[in-house]
Amino acid sequence: MPTSIRVLLSAIVALLAACAAQPPRGAAPSLANDTLAEPVPVVVERYVSPAYPKDELDSLITWPTEDGKTWLIATAKSGHRLVVFDADTGERLREVGGKGSAPGQFLRPNGVAIFGNDLFVTERDNHRVQVLSLPEFKSLGTFGEQQLRSPYGLWLNETAPDELEVYVTDSYMEGPRFDVVPAFDKLNERVRRYRVDLAEDGSFTAKDDGAFGDTSSDAALRMVESIAGDPAQDRLLVADEDMRHLSTLREYTFGGRYTGRSVPRGSFDAEAEGIALWSCSVDSGYWVAVDQLSPLSRFRLFDRKTLEPRGSFTGRTVAQTDGIALHAAATGRFPAGALFAVHDDESVAAFDLRDVVAALNLDPACLH
Repeated sequence: MPTSIRVLLSAIVALLAACAAQPPRGAAPSLANDTLAEPVPVVVERYVSPAYPKDELDSLITWPTEDGKTWLIATAKSGHRLVVFDADTGERLREVGGKGSAPGQFLRPNGVAIFGNDLFVTERDNHRVQVLSLPEFKSLGTFGEQQLRSPYGLWLNETAPDELEVYVTDSYMEGPRFDVVPAFDKLNERVRRYRVDLAEDGSFTAKDDGAFGDTSSDAALRMVESIAGDPAQDRLLVADEDMRHLSTLREYTFGGRYTGRSVPRGSFDAEAEGIALWSCSVDSGYWVAVDQLSPLSRFRLFDRKTLEPRGSFTGRTVAQTDGIALHAAATGRFPAGALFAVHDDESVAAFDLRDVVAALNLDPACLH
């Protein structure tokens, strides 16, 4: 066979093999290539809760109860409610809310955050943030209806006693199916900030404090959800999930200025999801974020100060993770704390932080 034909056939075979290796449209990327490139430590989940496929669980937050237990609160988007789990066992304790716009009801709840006994919940399709008091889940009111278009994630920063900055990601889209990223000059309101004052009687006032977002082609926030901050570094990390460009974590100041920094390029193979700060001392620790892969999610750690990678791990089961919650305080089952994660939209799982430190050879000071 002539050399030219042999070369052409080899090229065709290689091209066909490459096409066959691509996942179906809409499927999560696989860990296979990562696994071949470098061994990934496995941290075995201490539990994975029973599955509830109709929930479509998304975000997580923990809350210590008055009787010494710890609740793990999850948003259930399709169920239009909140689900409360026992953080130590994964037992489903109760459900809160239901579909609607009245106080205590939800439409596609997504992000959650807690300050003291106040629970903040973003609702994508009610275009608002609802505040509820714990443990009774009594609605205290809402805010943001006049500005928010498609709110997803949120993070709270205490600026003074009972005074908060509330940062909300607003992933508004365009097109007949609301799946088109707006033009760059319309992406300057991807994160909206509110000033919230909490009163002793449980009431609150909220004031819109503007919005921000870079609009350059290289650094614009295209599809946003997870957000978290570090007051010691004046740093907000915002996850951009748009894999058509580059899924990454971008750094902003609390004032809304894009610093030009992000985690190293190529840190994520799939969508960058839930973000949590693991504080080990006043200014040291790790950022934890999810690489939403299948068949196993990959949990990636970055240096708190430099944002350089500090290792990653998978579980044995957890996949397609959206939200995470890092609880560094002791619980009955986890004396050094735990990392909680959503599994495949239908379960919650727990990793013992002692297992994570051992697997990645992290700073033992993180185990308070």
